[in-house]
Amino acid sequence: MSRTHTRTHHWLALETSTDTLSLAVMRGDQAWVHTSAGGAQASAQTLPQIQILMAHAGLRFAELDAVVFGRGPGAFTGLRTACSVAQGLAFGADVPVLPVDTLLAVAEEARHAALHAALGLRAADAVSTPTPTRVLAVLDARMDQVYVAAYEHTQGVWQCVQEAAVQNPEALSWPTHWHAGEPFIAAGNAWGTYAVRWPAAFTAAQVQALPTASALLRLAPVAWAQGLAVPAEQALPLYIRDKVAQTTQERLQAKQQALATDVPGRPVA
Repeated sequence: MSRTHTRTHHWLALETSTDTLSLAVMRGDQAWVHTSAGGAQASAQTLPQIQILMAHAGLRFAELDAVVFGRGPGAFTGLRTACSVAQGLAFGADVPVLPVDTLLAVAEEARHAALHAALGLRAADAVSTPTPTRVLAVLDARMDQVYVAAYEHTQGVWQCVQEAAVQNPEALSWPTHWHAGEPFIAAGNAWGTYAVRWPAAFTAAQVQALPTASALLRLAPVAWAQGLAVPAEQALPLYIRDKVAQTTQERLQAKQQALATDVPGRPVA
């Protein structure tokens, strides 16, 4: 049976690009969510927690429209975990995979949080606290760098106006047309880590936000309508920095340089 725009959608979403494991299942207008510590524990917890969520939703994997996953940028191991799990589940159930940019999920999470907060305000306060339509998403990329992308939300749809890139905190950049006119917010998890290193011109409000599986669920319908779903074997993580760690030789060289600097005249073997 062909799928039409009037059909109720069922999604499974995985987000493991940070130190948080975020999973969600949506059946129609109901959602079941799991959040726990990620990192090294993510690979062991992901499949058992997915099975629990699917059981709560009363869904079989073959009934999903797609498996949605945060494709990056983000932690190398986390991205591989999400992609491989999404591929395996989707291939076994003969359903497509729907990759979504991690930084877009950050922007959506910030927008949704602001909207939710505004709904709890008095009418007069809500008018003076509009939902952000310009979001600079910034995630800690480790190695003294950040992942950055810029988005604008108009007529219910996000548009990327600055592609994802890895930058030094001191060189943080945003779209030139944002320098005048409507203000923007910056959302992410890097504010405390690089607190004194942002450029002087960076005065945007800083909002704590992480990519979540719930954000992926909210982004899924538009991504689906845009035809972004792919066969399981074509799903790939988004890496924007090939170098994810120092090699053993590089660490040794750095240590030798430090020793040479700390103890002048000391021979280095």
